[in-house]
Parts: sequence; C-alpha cells; structure tokens
Amino acid sequence: MSIRWQTIALALSLVSWLQPNISLALPPAEDIPEEVLRTEIILEGRSPIDGKALSTVEYEELQVQLSQSSNSPQIDSDIQQLIFLLQIRKLFKTIIPFY
Repeated sequence: MSIRWQTIALALSLVSWLQPNISLALPPAEDIPEEVLRTEIILEGRSPIDGKALSTVEYEELQVQLSQSSNSPQIDSDIQQLIFLLQIRKLFKTIIPFY
C-alpha cells in the first residue's frame, strides 16, 4: 500500500514540475519597456570612425565633414565592367531561374 502512495506522490510532483512557470516568460522587472525606449530622444552619438562618444553638435559636424569628403573612390574600369556583368547575370537569374 505504501508503494502505491509513493507512486501517486511521485506522479503528482512530476505533474506539478512539468507545468510551465509563467514568470519565466516575462522580462526582468528592471528592464525598460521597448515603447519607452522608442520615444526616448538620443542626445549623444558615437563616432563612426573610432566609436568615441560625441555630443549632438559634434556628431552633426562629423557627419557634415564625412559627407563633404573630397576622396571619391576610383574603381578600375575592368572592375566596373565586371560588376556590370555580374548585375546583368543576376537579372537573368531572376527572370530565368534555370539559366
């Protein structure tokens, strides 16, 4: 008789153990909700060059300097032709998938 009660107790403990714990699905209480983060105004940025923290004015000045860069990349004509041919090949593969 005691084996039967032990089996029942074991079965009940397994059933209670297998039930999902709802609190594990929730984020931690100290997390800031995504809705709040989306409306937050960012007043500082990071430099794309070295990752240093910048103020809003410094970040804007750096963006202007980078956009006015006098270095326009020069690509060899052979490489330009190769890129063009690869784009045409990609177009053909889109239109004719078995080509």
